[in-house]
Amino acid sequence: MEPSVREPLVRKTSSSYRTFPESAGKRLDKEYLQSLHNKRLYLAVFAAVLGNFSFGFALVYPSPVIPALEAHPSPALRLDQHTASWFGSVFTLGAAAGGLSTMLLNDRLGRKLSIMFSAVPSAVGYALMAGAQGIGMLLLGRVLTGYAGGVTSASIPVYISEISHPGVRGMLGACPQIMAVLGSLILYALGKYLRLVLDWRWLAVAGEVPVLTMIILLCFMPNSPRFLLSKGKEDEAMVSLCWLRGKDTDYAREYEQIKDSVRKQNRRVSCAEIKDPFIYKPILIAVGMRFLQQLSGVTCVLVYLQSIFKKTSVILKPEYDAALVGLVRLFSVAIAAVSMDKAGRKILLFVSAGVMLVSNLTMGLYIHFVPASQNGTIANKTLASSANLPVEPTNYITLIPLLATMFFIMGYAMGWGPITWLLMSEILPLKARGVASGLCVVVSWLTAFTLTQFFLRVVEAFGLEVPFLFFAVICAGNILFTGCCVPETKGRSLEQIEAFFRTGRRSFMR
Repeated sequence: MEPSVREPLVRKTSSSYRTFPESAGKRLDKEYLQSLHNKRLYLAVFAAVLGNFSFGFALVYPSPVIPALEAHPSPALRLDQHTASWFGSVFTLGAAAGGLSTMLLNDRLGRKLSIMFSAVPSAVGYALMAGAQGIGMLLLGRVLTGYAGGVTSASIPVYISEISHPGVRGMLGACPQIMAVLGSLILYALGKYLRLVLDWRWLAVAGEVPVLTMIILLCFMPNSPRFLLSKGKEDEAMVSLCWLRGKDTDYAREYEQIKDSVRKQNRRVSCAEIKDPFIYKPILIAVGMRFLQQLSGVTCVLVYLQSIFKKTSVILKPEYDAALVGLVRLFSVAIAAVSMDKAGRKILLFVSAGVMLVSNLTMGLYIHFVPASQNGTIANKTLASSANLPVEPTNYITLIPLLATMFFIMGYAMGWGPITWLLMSEILPLKARGVASGLCVVVSWLTAFTLTQFFLRVVEAFGLEVPFLFFAVICAGNILFTGCCVPETKGRSLEQIEAFFRTGRRSFMR
């Protein structure tokens, strides 16, 4: 087989993989440039990613709430080390359950209805936390908001990739991460970080706002044309694509291309087909990326961010440090959104993993070598209990953990944060996309749950430097995985990407 046919994503694109015939190329490109100005596409994406905003808000909810509940006057609501650990980690267990259910929901209800369905457990969960009379209600609220987050994590990236034009799919694919970061940053602001007084109960009430807005807007948005075609609803699919692209574009050509691709794989994936490299290779890559993303330590850092800063006694107050890191994260994701369709996915993954490697290594070595009297750490104290310790920074060297954390978040947010979700939705074959995306979320959040559960115990037993040195080793593995296994999908249609895996290129997994 000729190289130009075997490697369409890493070399020059052959005519076999052109989305449209050569004769129609220039005219179609001009019409598609017009379609990029169709505001309806961006409105549909905005309506969907409000679910990610709620997810980011709920994920870091414990960061300001754990210190407040550790000092709560009511014994029924007061958190100790054990309950604080569960309050921080049980969200990820709910998210894993949400991802598991999405393996069924994505293909039965569709992408849009699955996102809308997530609003129910999310709204109930926030209501339970707002009116909590005991720790049990708090934990149940965290499980339900986590479940909703798991559903949206699997559904929203797929929905966005299936409705987006290839020319802006990278930018729009970064929007879920941007909104998740914005949700976290808003929570930091409302949680007294920017001197806006809002009690922990009212923080939960505030979480209801994006959920209700999302479900109202999605009522007026179309479903994915690819999903509609897979269900035999051709007329609805045509109307949906026309709405998303605009009446003045030649959307009929894209419709025929999508229809042809769906026709080839309209049946659901069977157990026998799992052995086909066209099916198992993209699934292994997507699952591997989600697994390595969580092992890099981002969830632990975000959930216990304020407590980590208190333990390392950085030079600023932990509240302002957390808000500053949130701003850095938002800025970095915005950079990734702008550059993803220009620089490509792989180069950003390499840079991202490299920055995270250096940051985690710096953090681990700083904690290990800087004397406790200088960095403010206290031996054999867990992060949960250290939230009540007085912070008295005595040296500007304590800026090191702040800068290391900022660069870690920056590296994550410009690559391994948004791109893993985008690639998941791009490389998975249509017939397995619903099930496989749910599997990715299950693996991701089970890994996150395990890490957040054992993080505090490892810190208590071995010190705070051990987890960060472990995360550094994982980041080195991320670099190797990117070089050996991840394809470049910049500028390719979903149909072209599927054709790439269908070629059976043997060197792909080397």
